[in-house]
Amino acid sequence: MNEHEHTETLDMDEPGTDEQHVPEQQPSIWAAGRHPVNTGQLVMGLAFLGLVAVWALWTTDVVEGGDVRWLLPLPFVLAGAAGLVASTISGAARRDHWS
Repeated sequence: MNEHEHTETLDMDEPGTDEQHVPEQQPSIWAAGRHPVNTGQLVMGLAFLGLVAVWALWTTDVVEGGDVRWLLPLPFVLAGAAGLVASTISGAARRDHWS
């Protein structure tokens, strides 16, 4: 159902119906200034930025070769956690929208 199916037509011949009833419409997610998050793009973008950060740390000799083996998985773990948070928040917003 869309918002057009919820409009009511009033009979103007009835007394007390001088004003037309306009149903209250909730703003869409786009009108509220937000857009849906593409979780896959978010996760891959964060993983890429994390790998670039690890590479930058390694090439500037901030971390040494042995430290890279525990540092390389961090971007993937953090990007996955961000993806879980994003999907939880967008799922809650979607659930609130339809209830």
